[in-house]
Amino acid sequence: MASRSDTHSDSTVTAQRTHTARQAITPELRRWIIEQAQAGHAAPVVLQSMRDAGWDEDVAADALEITLQDHLNELAVQQGLPSAVPVPEPPLDASPSQVDCGDRMVNVLLAMAQPRIVVFGNLLSPEECDALIADAEPRLARSLTVATKTGGEEVNDDRTSDGMFFQRGETPLIQRIEARIARLLNWPIENGEGLQVLHYRPGAEYKPHYDYFDPAEPGTATIVKRGGQRVGTLVMYLNTPEKGGGTTFPDVHVEVGPQRGNAVFFSYDRPHTSTRTLHGGAPVIAGEKWIATKWMREREFK
Repeated sequence: MASRSDTHSDSTVTAQRTHTARQAITPELRRWIIEQAQAGHAAPVVLQSMRDAGWDEDVAADALEITLQDHLNELAVQQGLPSAVPVPEPPLDASPSQVDCGDRMVNVLLAMAQPRIVVFGNLLSPEECDALIADAEPRLARSLTVATKTGGEEVNDDRTSDGMFFQRGETPLIQRIEARIARLLNWPIENGEGLQVLHYRPGAEYKPHYDYFDPAEPGTATIVKRGGQRVGTLVMYLNTPEKGGGTTFPDVHVEVGPQRGNAVFFSYDRPHTSTRTLHGGAPVIAGEKWIATKWMREREFK
């Protein structure tokens, strides 16, 4: 590994030296960043080298993030992975403790970059949670999953819950929540599926799975005609179970505890396991669990 003094003296970085936020991210700089990554230098070390060479910190961070992400996308395509697409993303660049969603301030409790997982607090009020449960309960039926082999729906033994779907904008309550979600995640209302409410009794669970539609399955082409691939998921907790019922992410050993009014968001920029968005609903050990799920699509969902 090159010494810091060797890194600092690199002619490419030195040539870029300036003290304004108008610094250009040139092809030479991109090549240099990729070379540092391939040489095994960690991102914080590369960022510090750029700062020491005279780069504005914000510009350097943006250049590093954009270059490395583009490089990873190029490698993914070379390896035969599907191309990455834009995904919903909450406005967290300034590491805020809260996000203004218009009618409500939502707390940011945890933010993880890879995979992209964000835990929100106070997304729904207690009254909204109760109203969603009350409106959904008379319409509950055994939960189905999308059948990617046929493009239809089917009962899946991995999912032992009851559920129902609201139509998008079906009630004033649904309209208010959907508008809040759209602002929180910077994603159009029309690109969202209808809100689904699920009820888990003791012992009920949803075993680990992915929310995107497997491109290799024959029914996927039919499914994605309605709005493209799924690119993000928001799970909102409508109550707090006595025990169990967390949302698990086995690939990264993370479990989000279900707390009434809170939510967990995660996105996936390509329908591939490399997104590390394998997740599940852990079994309810005591009490019951109510959640509302919003799935986001690439385009308008019709």
